[in-house]
Amino acid sequence: MSLKAEWIAVAWGRSMVRAWAMNDGEVIAQAQSDAGPACLTAEAFEEALLALIFGWLSDAPTDVVICGMEGAPQGWVDVRYGAVPCPALAEQLQALPCKDARLRVYLVPGMKQTQPADVMRGEETQMAGFLSQNQNWDGVICLPGLHTKWAHVSADEVVSFRSFMTGEMFKLLTQQSVLRHSVGEGWNAEAFQAGLDMTLSRPESLASELFSIRAGDLLLGTSTDVATARLSGLLLGAELAASRPYWLGQQIAVIGESSLAGVYAEALKTQGAWVEVVDGDAMTRAGLQAARAQVI
Repeated sequence: MSLKAEWIAVAWGRSMVRAWAMNDGEVIAQAQSDAGPACLTAEAFEEALLALIFGWLSDAPTDVVICGMEGAPQGWVDVRYGAVPCPALAEQLQALPCKDARLRVYLVPGMKQTQPADVMRGEETQMAGFLSQNQNWDGVICLPGLHTKWAHVSADEVVSFRSFMTGEMFKLLTQQSVLRHSVGEGWNAEAFQAGLDMTLSRPESLASELFSIRAGDLLLGTSTDVATARLSGLLLGAELAASRPYWLGQQIAVIGESSLAGVYAEALKTQGAWVEVVDGDAMTRAGLQAARAQVI
C-alpha cells in the first residue's frame, strides 16, 4: 500500500540522512541512508533525496523541509548563516529549485558567530523545536554530538554559542591514536567519574592524563571498560571546565540522543546543575515543523 506524506522533514547529517513522512506533526513513516555530504556531489543530492522518499510523494508538489549539512559549502547548496544574536529559526528559508516537479524543497539556514568564530548547522533547528514547545524559556541549551554546542538563550534569541570537538576527539583517540590498543566495549561509572573530576578541576592535565590510560594498560593491566570510561570522563571534564561560564547557575536543557545526552546530564548534576534531557529527533521534527509553518 502506498503512503503519501502531507510534508516531509529531513535532517542531513555528516554521515547520515534521516527523513520522516509527516501528517501535520505526526510521523507516519521514516527512513534513513548513509548518503552524507562527503559521498555526494552537489548534483547528486536531489537523486539521493528521491531515493529515500520517492514512495511518499504524490503527483502534486510536496513540501520537503531540510536542516543540516545539505546547506554547507560542500553540500547541496551553500546557504547563508544567521548571525547571533538572532532567533534560533531564521525568518526566511532557502527555497531550492529541483528538477523533479514533485519536490518543493526548503533549506533551514545555519547559525554563525564571528567573535569568537563559530558555526552550526542542524542544531539551530533542534533549538527552534525546543523553544517552540517552551515559550519564554531562558537558559542554556547543550546539544551533545560529534561537535557539541552550548548556546545561551534569552528573550527568544540565541545570544551566543560555543562548539567543542569532544565527540570527534573521542572518536579519533579510540580509533586512530595509541589509545586504540587500550580501550574497547563496556563502561565503568567509577572510572568515568574519576576522569571527569580530574579535568574539571585541572583541565591543563588533559594531555598527560590521556597517556596515563595507555600506561595503565601496559603496566597495571587496566581493563578496557575502565580505560574507555576514564577517557570519556577526562574529555567531558575538560569540556565542562571550558564551558563553565555557560552552564554555571543556569537552567539547562540537554537535547540529543538519549544515552549521550544522559551522560552529559549526569555529569552536570554532579556539579549541582539543574538539567532536563530532551529527545533530539523529536526536537528536530518540531523545529522543521515550525520552519514549514513559515512557508504554508
